[in-house]
Amino acid sequence: MLHELVGAGEEEDLDAGVKRIAVLEKDLGVQLFSRTARGARLTIDGQAFLPYARALLQAEERAAASVRPGRRALRVDVIGRRLSLAGLLRDFHRAYPETDLDVVTLFDSDTAIAAVRSGTIDATFRAVTMPGRQLPGGIEATPVFDEPLHLFTGPAHEFAAARAIAPAQLAGRRIWMPGNMPGTEWAAYYDELAAAFGLTIDSVGPNFGIEPLLDTIANSSTLATFVSEQTPLVWPAGHDLRRIPLHDPTPVYPHSLIWRTDNPHPALIALRDHLTSAYPGRPHSGIWTPNWSATG
Repeated sequence: MLHELVGAGEEEDLDAGVKRIAVLEKDLGVQLFSRTARGARLTIDGQAFLPYARALLQAEERAAASVRPGRRALRVDVIGRRLSLAGLLRDFHRAYPETDLDVVTLFDSDTAIAAVRSGTIDATFRAVTMPGRQLPGGIEATPVFDEPLHLFTGPAHEFAAARAIAPAQLAGRRIWMPGNMPGTEWAAYYDELAAAFGLTIDSVGPNFGIEPLLDTIANSSTLATFVSEQTPLVWPAGHDLRRIPLHDPTPVYPHSLIWRTDNPHPALIALRDHLTSAYPGRPHSGIWTPNWSATG
């Protein structure tokens, strides 16, 4: 009914919507138009009501556009807003500032891929594919970023003074990662890393988040954890924490962009092109990735 009111107020003629406007007038208990043989004009009440009606219609259009594929913002899933993938999206937005971008965080790969299939999101960043799982039909993935791992220790740890270490030097050591949840792609990654180099991934929690983990690592001479090279971390100066690169080989976490092949969103192609053009390709030697990691 508001559509008819706005149109009639602008065009000053009666049309098929006049009956619906009459229903609106009855509901409001006021006359919005004065009707004559020549047409209709807004009454004082109609003039007062019209700006609010316009605002409601504009809000309706914005609400519809926010969820309508092809018109809403490009909706991309990242595992965490503080991780490197969010940085990739910030770089994309700087390159394409006119593109509306909606960043969401879904926890696990199954949920994210289901959201891609349904069109709820346009793309997700994940490590693909986990052991025993394949991407559904109509879903594609391409590698976009291989992120090196660092060992993260406190100042009293045995490797705290090392400039770099080899993964084989961690054999028999315990790596504490309370955020590793069974069934997730990152848990599968670290399980295979542990098996490949003889180390132990300790996921005993509870997981209180990154700040308590940093506090614990800083005060321990035996605990260490893994962090990705571009994960931004800030800690109190007194913690004196150390990030130690891993080499010979360098374990890299394989991030891929996943999307539905028939997704019509016009900005999705720009995102794919931006990410793949910046991806140098995976080296043939010197790195370690799981056997199940897609190479494109």
